[in-house]
Amino acid sequence: MASRNSSNPVKKVPIHLQSSQNRLLIKNGKIVNATGITDGDIFIEDGSIKEIGRNLIIPGGTRTIDARGQYILPGGIDPHTHLQMPFMGTKSIDDFYTGTKAAVAGGTTMILDFVIPERGESLLDAYQKWRSWAENQVCCDYSFHVAITWWSDKVKSDMEVLVRDHGINSFKVFMAYKDVLMLRDHELIEVFEHCKKIGAIAQVHAENGDIISENTKKVLAAGVTGPEGHELSRPEEVEAEATNRACMLASQVNCPLYVVHVMSKSAGDVIAAKRQQGIVVFGEPIAASLGTDGTHYWNKCWRHAAAYVLSPPLRPDPSTPGYLMNLLARDDLQLTGTDNCTFTSEQKKLGTGDFSKIPNGVNGLEDRMSVIWEKGVHSGKMDPCRFVAVTSTAAAKIFNMYPQKGALITGSDADIVVWDPKKTRTISAKTHHHATDSNIFEGMVCHGVAEYVICGGRVCVDEGQVKVLQGYGKYISRAPNNPFVYDLVKAREAKKVAALKAVARDGYDGEMVSLVQNGIEKMTVSTQEVNHVQLPVALPPSAPVSSIFGNEDSMKSPTGSVKNQQESTFSVAGNTPPTENVSPPPPSISLKGIGIEEIGNQEPQRATIRVKAPPGGFSSGLW
Repeated sequence: MASRNSSNPVKKVPIHLQSSQNRLLIKNGKIVNATGITDGDIFIEDGSIKEIGRNLIIPGGTRTIDARGQYILPGGIDPHTHLQMPFMGTKSIDDFYTGTKAAVAGGTTMILDFVIPERGESLLDAYQKWRSWAENQVCCDYSFHVAITWWSDKVKSDMEVLVRDHGINSFKVFMAYKDVLMLRDHELIEVFEHCKKIGAIAQVHAENGDIISENTKKVLAAGVTGPEGHELSRPEEVEAEATNRACMLASQVNCPLYVVHVMSKSAGDVIAAKRQQGIVVFGEPIAASLGTDGTHYWNKCWRHAAAYVLSPPLRPDPSTPGYLMNLLARDDLQLTGTDNCTFTSEQKKLGTGDFSKIPNGVNGLEDRMSVIWEKGVHSGKMDPCRFVAVTSTAAAKIFNMYPQKGALITGSDADIVVWDPKKTRTISAKTHHHATDSNIFEGMVCHGVAEYVICGGRVCVDEGQVKVLQGYGKYISRAPNNPFVYDLVKAREAKKVAALKAVARDGYDGEMVSLVQNGIEKMTVSTQEVNHVQLPVALPPSAPVSSIFGNEDSMKSPTGSVKNQQESTFSVAGNTPPTENVSPPPPSISLKGIGIEEIGNQEPQRATIRVKAPPGGFSSGLW
């Protein structure tokens, strides 16, 4: 593969002047879709697939690519990139030209980037700003997600306009980056409710921002200021808790959820479990979490360690990449992105002396396809069909671009990769096409190389040589209410509605309440009678406390001292205890005729207190 400096950008020219690019035949290869592998040829004309089969009759002037012994794949779709994004006091170094050039070099033919408004900024203004940055720069097709960084009625209105007029059907929220991008739970619920209302899918960066904020203070106070502090302040359980909470909140309003950059075993397990429960959630591990680990944070070289800082962080458990790949292979996680957000070593130096100020982000756009093939297919964990699903088809389906994207069928866009599974390459910052000076996969040898890459019918990688066309890519609009997602939502909604059934009960007759105060011993209600009467709004005034407990003198013995609780009022002589301090009972309450039986009786009764305790009281000891 050529160096990133080996080719200058080719300016965009009208398609009709590119006659040699209009017609293309790829023959003798194995055509791989997510559903299966077939032998055949593909004829391309005017940017789309016109015919698939054997012994095709094609017009003259058609270029032929012999793919014998190679796979013909749908072009990769990276659903998670951040190109020239303003962040943490700087801007990611890969712009829309260098970023998409690197993508094409590795076999990715479409990206979905993120519009991230500042707090208080109009979503529409931010969207137009990002579009202006991408237009006339992108080398392949692209689209956008939009982040919700604050919440108001204006934001809700902007979301509706973006869906209706600008082809946006996905919105991202942050549970991290406290006081900058983070939303609170009540805001998350409202965003999820609105996403469902307008037929969009909600995406979430799942980390507990409050815990991270406190942990960061503690780690810095302990004298840990280097890149290792980044992982120590954002441990695995912080990601898992937020992932679980996001799934729970989305489930309550039945909003489809997409968890970006799954970085840990436990977060992956949460998503797998929630899917088993029927929750509509999709999980996206990235090239970094599948291809490397967080042991690099403890490297003695600060520059090396800082290059791996992203959020959530890579996990120091070296078995994590293989574990996530297993989840991906069996569809517990559904697709792969990169979270490509590159910074140079000089930019990373902003965090010298304070890990919390290191710009978060790593590379991946160019190397994702090779890393997934090496760690997934070459290792034997998945077959080429599953590879196509996790690198292209799933993204096309989830974000409502299928089968225009993500498939090799008649009528699909001619975004195609001719993949040589036997060829190898060694990843290095010296030869990649990114603008950054480091690569987190440095030195990795990968089987599987993009020999040819076709974007919209144009050969952009030709026998390994990158020949991109600046500004060639087009914006892809995506409609809401995607059936692939919302059919699942509707089915789950129907089950939830069916479960909302009240219990049929007969009328209730019996003792309703027992009261001592006011002399009321029992109150019995007949529902058949009380339904047609108006009950008193209040009971008679309460009797004085002394009428129930007696006055202070009644608590004394005849000698005037405090009464001995062991003294008895029983007398064999038949004497009765004095009664002068006992107040007469309160009058009986007669509610005859209104469905409540007569309460009390006409005979004087001594007020009593029911004490539910053994003699001597309860013991507080442990025996």
